[in-house]
Amino acid sequence: MFNHYPDWAQQLAQKYLSRTINQFILHGNVHDLVPLNKEGETDFVRLKEFFSKEFFGARDYVIFYDRSSGIYFRDQETQKDFNRALSGRDSLLGTDYADNLPKDPVRVFSLLEQYFRVRFDNKKSIALVIDYAETIVPMNEAGSTGSEDRTAMVYLSRWAQDPMFLAADFTTILLTENLADLNKTLVQHPYVNEITIPIPDQQERSAFIEFETSADVFSDISEVPQKVVAQQTAGLNFINIRGILSNAKQQDQKISTKRLSEAKKELIEAEAYGLLEFVETEYTLDNVAGHTAVKKHLRQAVKALNNGRKDVLPMGYLVCGPVGTGKTFMVTCFASEVGIPMVKLKNFRSQWQGVTEGNLEKILGLLKAMAPVAVMIDEADAYLGDRDQSGDSGVSSRVFSQIASFMSDTSNRGEILWFLMTARPDLMPVDLKRQGRAEEHLALFPPHTKEDRIELFEAMKNKSGLQLTEEYVPKLIKKDSNRLSGADMEAALTRAKFRAAAQNSEKVTPEILDAALNDFLPPTYPQEIELQTLSAVIECTSKELLPERYREMDRGEILEKIENLKLRVG
Repeated sequence: MFNHYPDWAQQLAQKYLSRTINQFILHGNVHDLVPLNKEGETDFVRLKEFFSKEFFGARDYVIFYDRSSGIYFRDQETQKDFNRALSGRDSLLGTDYADNLPKDPVRVFSLLEQYFRVRFDNKKSIALVIDYAETIVPMNEAGSTGSEDRTAMVYLSRWAQDPMFLAADFTTILLTENLADLNKTLVQHPYVNEITIPIPDQQERSAFIEFETSADVFSDISEVPQKVVAQQTAGLNFINIRGILSNAKQQDQKISTKRLSEAKKELIEAEAYGLLEFVETEYTLDNVAGHTAVKKHLRQAVKALNNGRKDVLPMGYLVCGPVGTGKTFMVTCFASEVGIPMVKLKNFRSQWQGVTEGNLEKILGLLKAMAPVAVMIDEADAYLGDRDQSGDSGVSSRVFSQIASFMSDTSNRGEILWFLMTARPDLMPVDLKRQGRAEEHLALFPPHTKEDRIELFEAMKNKSGLQLTEEYVPKLIKKDSNRLSGADMEAALTRAKFRAAAQNSEKVTPEILDAALNDFLPPTYPQEIELQTLSAVIECTSKELLPERYREMDRGEILEKIENLKLRVG
């Protein structure tokens, strides 16, 4: 009966037909088009049009409401019937609502309830659709909820469980993008059901592109095959895709891989309220100096993903090591090589009640729709918080639970690849580091062999744009005592360029280079660096990824050293 509806609408219909629930919260992609499959063809309509003409097409009356527009109706017949009822009320109570409809929830819900009860007596069927429900019953702590919010909450709760409303052919639909933005009392109400409207999958996107363009027209507006466009628009909704297609038609600029990538990046960052940032680089793992074993390990993951073996990939990686060892650069290069988009989570926390959880819900929904995707979280020990954090009304612990639950969803294996980076893995909660979440722990260290030091020097020389008067490897680089990190070496080479510039030369002589390196004193925090190094050693989940000097070290002894260092560095 409902086979031509999308899955979420079929779920809604089945739950309503159980006759035990009449109030539903629809959240997620609520401001998009709805695909309808009829007689082998797919049509796309607005959500409100879907409710008024299709889903509730047989209802006697369909009413819509939001705080801005107030009450509005499916058709003139419904409006006339409502106005007749309102005129009778006005003449009885001396009000003028028929000529001046209120828009505030309390008066609107009072009028609607009186209207509903009268029409239920006449065996009429009614559907009420409330848009932007988070503005009617917003997320608030119980003690800070305003009088208007509480009153609106009482009306909705009563409609959800009143026997008269349950016995009638009556449905309330509340629309909101983020479930976390709604009052939790309503979300958790036993007579209220929540249903997610997902962002379109590849099959739906492909059907929509066919709906918007015919085969011959599509070739006129795109250099990229239709199938590839459907694949590369993962994370976009139908309206976003329509914008890309319309722009190609109107601007007479064919869709190219580059334009498609730029448009997707811009649209998704906008959809995420600027809380997601795409990470792009022209480098690959070939540009990473040293870390040979780690690069080999990551390239095995690239091979597995390219061969479709998502089942063998870890849920996520914990990348640790002392500051300056190139953790962020390594992960960025991996994303470039594996050929999937990588995004970086920006600060989604807010001072306003409920906004933080809503932001995170939006972000996680987009990540699910964008899959396959890699997610980079730098300074993860500080960014993700802890289950036991307090002092912010429980926001941090709720955020932590949301992320931990999402990371452990096994359906995301090989689809959403997490990279948690930190110099202090010992500060991260075990919940995130355990198997089933950040399963593989990779440790990066400063170069320990002469070959690694020379390789790092060459890489930093190219990165900094250092030009030498002749091929030369500095004496300090060859010394076994040298422990410069990549960041240190880049800073030292920049100083060498500065000295050459002071002598009006663009190129650096071996003498200037040696002098600059010998003069360079990296910021010295020996105890902090040792703590970070040993923490990375103890955290690494693969012995072959450790430098040889650390492989046979007694782990009990390392743990004891770590505890002593923690006491010393505070």
